[in-house]
Amino acid sequence: MKDKIIEQIKSVSGKVGFYYKNLVTGETMQHGNDIPLQAASVIKIPILIEAFKRMEAGTIHKTDLFTIRKEDKLPSCGALTYMHDGLQVTLEDLYTLMIILSDNTATNILIKEFGMDSINATMKDLGLKSTRLNRLLFDKEQSALGIQNYIATEEIAWILEKMYLGELVSESASAEMISILKKQRLNGKIPFFIHGKADIAHKTGEDDGITHDVSIVFAKQPFILCFCGNEVDVPVYERLMQDVSDMLFSMQ
Repeated sequence: MKDKIIEQIKSVSGKVGFYYKNLVTGETMQHGNDIPLQAASVIKIPILIEAFKRMEAGTIHKTDLFTIRKEDKLPSCGALTYMHDGLQVTLEDLYTLMIILSDNTATNILIKEFGMDSINATMKDLGLKSTRLNRLLFDKEQSALGIQNYIATEEIAWILEKMYLGELVSESASAEMISILKKQRLNGKIPFFIHGKADIAHKTGEDDGITHDVSIVFAKQPFILCFCGNEVDVPVYERLMQDVSDMLFSMQ
């Protein structure tokens, strides 16, 4: 089964990262897991971590209020862009919407609040080398210059494992971050066949030729499962995500 899965992953055209780890037995499978890849919305996990780091330090609070201005609003994913100008939301609202609806307006507000340097310093302090926030979302000028946000599959998998173990920021922060990731509303990839059979804490990412889903699957034997892809045939890779996720879940 292991060889079959790896062969399926290798057959995907483009730049592909795959990581699986059974959190009970320690068994792993991986391919291309150290390749730096354009992050799309998976970069929102480091921003979530920064929020919880600051709340743990007491420098910000989940009830702090932010006003949504017309100039803050971004297209596509999320809810805030469709709300009235002047709406006040809490810090908790922002980081929750950033994850469960992949809200881009909420994300850029948080990046500006925390600062890219601080978010990257937190990732560096965690020992991550490839995961880096280099620009705001929907910054067309920076993107045209080739400036992108990056992740590595193994680094995101490591973050999720630390979260599962209660060792990311703190035990309570880890538990709350997992609770938010479990509320994810974009469930067409890893959860496609297993949604409702087990809790899944995960975050997706999408862009042209880019599709990701990174997760903790709370099966009988919980496991980390991450699929990342750049320059891929998106429907083909997403169908593989669905099938392999179901296969790994059914193995237990």
